[in-house]
Amino acid sequence: MAEGRFDNPVVAALNGFFDLFRKQKLQNRLTGNDMIDGRTCLVTGANSGLGFAIAVELARRGGHVIMACRRQIPEAGEKVKKVSGSGNVEMRYLDLSELESIHSFCEGLKKDRVQLDITILNAGVALPKARETSSGQEEMFMVNYLSNVIVSSLLLKAGVIPNKISGNRKEHEARILFISSDSHQGSSYVDYDEFGKFIPYGVSKGMEYYSYFKLVANTFFTELSRRLNAGEVDVGIHVICPGPVNTNIVKEAPWLLRNILKGIFSIIFRSPAKAAEPVVYLAVSDDFVGRSNEYLHMFNPRKMDPKVYEVEEGIRLWEKSMELWKSIDKKAIIPEI
Repeated sequence: MAEGRFDNPVVAALNGFFDLFRKQKLQNRLTGNDMIDGRTCLVTGANSGLGFAIAVELARRGGHVIMACRRQIPEAGEKVKKVSGSGNVEMRYLDLSELESIHSFCEGLKKDRVQLDITILNAGVALPKARETSSGQEEMFMVNYLSNVIVSSLLLKAGVIPNKISGNRKEHEARILFISSDSHQGSSYVDYDEFGKFIPYGVSKGMEYYSYFKLVANTFFTELSRRLNAGEVDVGIHVICPGPVNTNIVKEAPWLLRNILKGIFSIIFRSPAKAAEPVVYLAVSDDFVGRSNEYLHMFNPRKMDPKVYEVEEGIRLWEKSMELWKSIDKKAIIPEI
């Protein structure tokens, strides 16, 4: 059975609080000189919270920012323009729980000849109980894991994220960042008896699945980095935990729990703008040129759970993920990596 690190969201929230007091080794490495003029950036789930703050900062630093969201179009984009002082911002509709939306979004980027320099896979959900998508997948598994597999694969295959395999690699390597959580540490190995199956759950198990799916995703992106970057770095693929963030991710929790957590978040967690800083550092800094599979916990380099790095686990997860994708999606395009 798949197991995560925490089954109590209050305990998980309080655990994150202590991370705020750790010394941030690389905090001074991000400066106002880290500009990305002319570079194109994609941020999923950018209409609110951490994604919104990331979009603002990338636009402020000269990036052309594409906000991929399923809500608040166009008002969130207009707000990013106002706050950042940049008009180089656009919004595109993307619902990561629906395969048709994913394909339409990726095909739109390809049709418009977009080439992404920075791709930040930020969107995620935390659900109090299982919810089935139209493809038969559980929504948290779909949004927090499988959709990130599909989006990254389609964009790499199409060359929207430039790479040697698609034949359009730029002078500077593109970067993909996956927004994870250090709560993945201690989660179980991938349970392939449950993988891709709809299994009902409640609040406690939902909390476990949240951290467990982060471990699954970290394992996939480690394997993707291994495949793309054999010999030399083609695409920098990195994972980051931004630390405890005061966001609205618990909006679907039961009323009492939601209000308890919102109180904790507002008092002891960091603002999205503050939490966005290490993400932006990993996305734009020259410190990471020629590097891949780095993991930051806020501004601290750290190792992910040891299971993430096991080669056999990575290969098996890759194969099972592609098999699952093909089984539910007639438009599946498996990358030859």
